Amino acid sequence: MELLIIGGTRFLGRALVDEARAAGHTLTLFNRGRSNPALYPDVEQLHGDRDGGLAALAGRRWDAVIDTCGYVPRVVRAAADFLAPAVEHYTFISTMSVYAEPLAEGTDEAAPVGTIPDESIEEISGGSYGPLKALCERAATEAMDGRALHVRSGLIVGPHDASDRFSYWPARVARGGEMLAPVSPGYGVQFIDVRDLAAWTLRATAARLTDAYNVTGPERPLPIGRLLDAARDLTGSDARFTWVPDDFLTAHDVGPYVELPLWVPAEAGGFNSFNIDRALAAGLTFRPVAETVADTLAWLATRPADTVWRAGLPAEREAQLLAEWHAANG
Repeated sequence: MELLIIGGTRFLGRALVDEARAAGHTLTLFNRGRSNPALYPDVEQLHGDRDGGLAALAGRRWDAVIDTCGYVPRVVRAAADFLAPAVEHYTFISTMSVYAEPLAEGTDEAAPVGTIPDESIEEISGGSYGPLKALCERAATEAMDGRALHVRSGLIVGPHDASDRFSYWPARVARGGEMLAPVSPGYGVQFIDVRDLAAWTLRATAARLTDAYNVTGPERPLPIGRLLDAARDLTGSDARFTWVPDDFLTAHDVGPYVELPLWVPAEAGGFNSFNIDRALAAGLTFRPVAETVADTLAWLATRPADTVWRAGLPAEREAQLLAEWHAANG
């Protein structure tokens, strides 16, 4: 497959490049040349700003394009319009945040997406991110006359994940000692290893799948206790898990998903229970969670010691919450 990737040098983009090269696809990357510019010296790279700077793509043809970094409908439409005569298929990396709230248990691709009163806004915020992504999907489908796939990804994890929304847990377990954990060992969570997402996206693109697919894992929500146990087994740490319920976390203003990764309050409904049957039927597979944990830890060991973590409970905050929990519960 002759493949154009918009992006290609950060997290999911680089996983797509690695998987595509292993599968024997011929690649061209289009980006601004700012993030990891020396990462793939043997891969063709065309440089330009996708917002008004698509000229570098003129006169070329590819079998398909994967757009990893579209957030504004106007910009996605411009790229899809420009590429519609030059590619047979357009894959857009979207998000499960497109769905309107409140989320039902088992939300599938038929659920309504979020909307915003002014569809012309381009400021990305907590309230606009999902609806803007939904509008990006619509723009790509219209420009490509239906020849578009929308990969509604869940939380993407693994090596090179700068968000720390998963990495916090293996790193915290490795540190050992008493640690705060959300709700109970059976609390179900969803996430997908970036390499599994990349592999499925490439297969789906080659198969010219269209419309939307929820793509996260595993087949059923994973009990968080299994994730933490896997990290403890791998690191040999003495971590002891203190399970703290929803009401305490909410009462103490613990920030869902960022301050305490993977956890959302019960009122968030089906956030950790998206239906992925459609992607499973289209060949979605998962590596063992222990492999993701091990590879994440190996990557974390390469980061500078002074890296500022973007998610997770700071040690002082965690200790304070644990002290208050024990004081209230004996």
